[in-house]
Amino acid sequence: MTDSLKVMPDDHEDREPLIEVRNLSKTFPIRGGTSFPWQKPPLLRAVDNVDLAISANEIFGLAGESGCGKSTVARLVMGLIEPTGGEIRFHGRPVQSYPTREIRSRVQMVFQDPYTSLNPRRTVGRIVGDPLVIHTSIRTAERRERVMQVLERVGLNRYHYDRYPHEFSGGQRQRVAIARALVLDPEFLVLDEPTSALDVSVQAVILNMILKLQAEMNLGCLFITHDLNLMRFLAHRTGVMYLGRIVEIGKTETIFSEPLHPYTRALIAATPQPNPDRTLTEVPLEGEIPSNITRPPGCAFASRCPSRIEGVCERIKPELKKVGESLVACHLHHPVEAS
Repeated sequence: MTDSLKVMPDDHEDREPLIEVRNLSKTFPIRGGTSFPWQKPPLLRAVDNVDLAISANEIFGLAGESGCGKSTVARLVMGLIEPTGGEIRFHGRPVQSYPTREIRSRVQMVFQDPYTSLNPRRTVGRIVGDPLVIHTSIRTAERRERVMQVLERVGLNRYHYDRYPHEFSGGQRQRVAIARALVLDPEFLVLDEPTSALDVSVQAVILNMILKLQAEMNLGCLFITHDLNLMRFLAHRTGVMYLGRIVEIGKTETIFSEPLHPYTRALIAATPQPNPDRTLTEVPLEGEIPSNITRPPGCAFASRCPSRIEGVCERIKPELKKVGESLVACHLHHPVEAS
């Protein structure tokens, strides 16, 4: 892959956020988690007090292991599920204050699996054109022309309009999904691991296309992945999640060159690099990932952290605080007294 298309604006922190997430939390009741029907079921805390802000023309990457809460954050931002606590603001206003049709047309999502996110009984023209039917009143001929223009924009052809999803490859299906998300000219796009189901060669083509369209349309993007190589290629800023919480946020190059949180260092050390001369620095991790149901009172990473401070990390939950150009939630950088 090449960085020729990547633009790295440095003024995101000085701009008005397009999307702002404040103290966002989400819990899910565990079915069958009690012995008696009158008992309250235990709660799984999927997202725990997440804060982040994303500007226009910025790609914000959210990384972490499977099950850390990345996709739940995406669905909360989209309004597909209701938060348990906190709020999401769009252009400085709570998303609940917008009419549903308006927010749906301005914030769109590309789902992970192109094989299940497209209706197999509908043609590509109808799949991509349905948002125009719901959100606009343009005539059929205009709608058809608009859909064909968007198909061409994502690298497909006009004759694909009347074809069905099973007639396309995985990469072409994801182009259709991207076309459906862009047909309304949204301001913000959520990309939930959009290339994880694709071959590596196809991933490069799709990612370059996303970069090109994002720059052309001045889109704000939330890009979710567990592949840090993709994150480094695509994102302007990166947030690292662990067990429902963000543990580090910073410019992507800063995160990779000077990771501050022990978990971030472990993730980067475990990421394969196509460089035979690379010197591997192992970050030993021990223990098991804690339960999202019975969370530890202090730092959730303490049981696995090789640098933990005894008597502090297990007891006191660290908060995100500024260190240099980044934000990190770690007692190594914000010492507190053990008691």
